[in-house]
Amino acid sequence: MAEWPTEFLVRPAGVADVPALFRIRTAVVENVMTMAELAALGITPSGIAAALSHGEAVAWVALCEGREAGFSMVRPVEGDVFALFVLPTHEGRGIGRALLREAERWLAGRGMTEAWLCTGAEPGLRVPGFYRAAGWREAGRMSDGQLRFVRPLRG
Repeated sequence: MAEWPTEFLVRPAGVADVPALFRIRTAVVENVMTMAELAALGITPSGIAAALSHGEAVAWVALCEGREAGFSMVRPVEGDVFALFVLPTHEGRGIGRALLREAERWLAGRGMTEAWLCTGAEPGLRVPGFYRAAGWREAGRMSDGQLRFVRPLRG
């Protein structure tokens, strides 16, 4: 296995980061979606930029050697972790866990007592296990078949 730096920086993401967020989102190997598929769901660069600008979403980006390696995003009104993605080349370094903790801390700091998220339920996906290991518990299925996870938050 190749050696990689273990150090990374997590910082708030802004509108200027939107192209990198979409590069990361479309590069993953699980829950794969193209720009066209995201757009069909109403998830577009202009929409995410507007959401970040108007406080409808808050995001963080992880930088490894100065390059974007992952991101997380919450929607304050919904109280959910809307997105958490790490480049396949940067998995296993703790980046996803750090981004998830940042999202949880932010939601808890806004007085939320429970966070939620949804993820794919296809057999063989690793991500449900990631959330379970991070202390989230499965709470049923969404109407579209995705797994719903919840986690109590402390302020």
